[in-house]
Amino acid sequence: MTPEARLSRPVALLVAGTFFMENLDGTIISTAAPAMARSLGVMSSDIGVCVTAYLLTLAVLIPVSGHVADRWGARRTFLAAIVVFTAASALCAASTNLTELLVMRVLQAVGGAMMVPVGRLVVLRTTSKQEMITAIAYLTWPALVAPIVAPMLGGLLVSYASWHWIFLLNVPLGVMAVVVGARVMPRLPGVACPPFDTWGALLSAATLGCLVYAATLVGAQRVPWSIVALFVAACCGAAVVAVRHLRRTAHPLLDLGALNIQTFRVSHAGGSLFRMAVNAVPFLLPLMFQDRFGWSPVKAGAMVLFVFIGNLGIKPLTTPMLRRFGFRTVLIWATSAAVICIAACGVLTVTTPLAITAVVVLLGGVFRSIGFTVYNTIAFADVDQSDMSRANTLAGTIQQLAQGLGVAVGVLALQAGVHTVGTSDSYPFAFVAVALLIVVAVIEAVRLPHSAGESIGGGAAR
Repeated sequence: MTPEARLSRPVALLVAGTFFMENLDGTIISTAAPAMARSLGVMSSDIGVCVTAYLLTLAVLIPVSGHVADRWGARRTFLAAIVVFTAASALCAASTNLTELLVMRVLQAVGGAMMVPVGRLVVLRTTSKQEMITAIAYLTWPALVAPIVAPMLGGLLVSYASWHWIFLLNVPLGVMAVVVGARVMPRLPGVACPPFDTWGALLSAATLGCLVYAATLVGAQRVPWSIVALFVAACCGAAVVAVRHLRRTAHPLLDLGALNIQTFRVSHAGGSLFRMAVNAVPFLLPLMFQDRFGWSPVKAGAMVLFVFIGNLGIKPLTTPMLRRFGFRTVLIWATSAAVICIAACGVLTVTTPLAITAVVVLLGGVFRSIGFTVYNTIAFADVDQSDMSRANTLAGTIQQLAQGLGVAVGVLALQAGVHTVGTSDSYPFAFVAVALLIVVAVIEAVRLPHSAGESIGGGAAR
């Protein structure tokens, strides 16, 4: 990339669109589970394995995406991934039993695991440091919007059409993405491809697989905690061996070197806690509105949409804010405000005026959006272009795990509340517990240097 390279908005928007499809499919099944179960002749809880398989496959294959892109070319890999994702979506809709649906979901996740990280890599490689903030802003909105839109969209499709349309919706979008991608995706210069790290792939797959599966088991009420503990222990053991291998091998599948860069490390340490906490909120809110307040699903879904309004409403102001005040100042205020907003959700009651409830939820969406943008942008502020592929692969893996663990964190906090303070006060307990996770992120933000992010155009507020 030359210093004069400029952000290609068509490419960034295309990648953002595919990111939206992948994120949407990660959660939209939950709303449609009862209807799918009746159609396939199984119990509603059995559909959860399709969500598990999707998240598990994504987490396992994301580390491989960087190697595949370097070996076969980012453009070719990206377009092929869209084709696989789209075809698998159609096959999911055509499934006649749970086994068929499970296999097709795994295939769909294979396409998603290659589609999003490789697309983001193309944007990062073809964007100058000065336009990195704008580029990441384009790529951030799908992660903000999809978890909010998914429950209501899934409910509408099931109510007025059928569960098959959850997957068929991807077909015209995927065809359009391939056509547009063939026209706008650049042909990047070849990159030297080191030998494939087979042991790294196996150890990383074992670690991520055990972690994601343990997280999904947390929400399964009939699974003994001893089984969850077994998978957590297996994850820890595999992680120790994997880290030793990745730090010692000449060409690791996941290069941990980017964690030595402070801005990257902060984005994926405290940043992961922030992502887990804010992704738990859209899960907890509709449950509280229905179970505790007695609201209808439509009313609960409508209130959760205020998170979505806050997300998008603040987006045009985020980039000017970063350029004016700097990453450190914005991150401190965004994470601190997020702690207050999430904890405030636990104070809401059925007698709270709807306007106040809407304001609290909307402000939570605002600071959620700002935090996501800061973390996603500053992660690559100090990463050299030559190391961008490896850093992007590591970032994608960590972020996918944080997103997948968000719901599990919400479930765990809620269950802990039931056992600690009782069912009636479990939601306030859960929201406070989730908010406390972000306190670590606030501390990390305070420790950032004032100059953090200056290399990509962030102002330095001293």
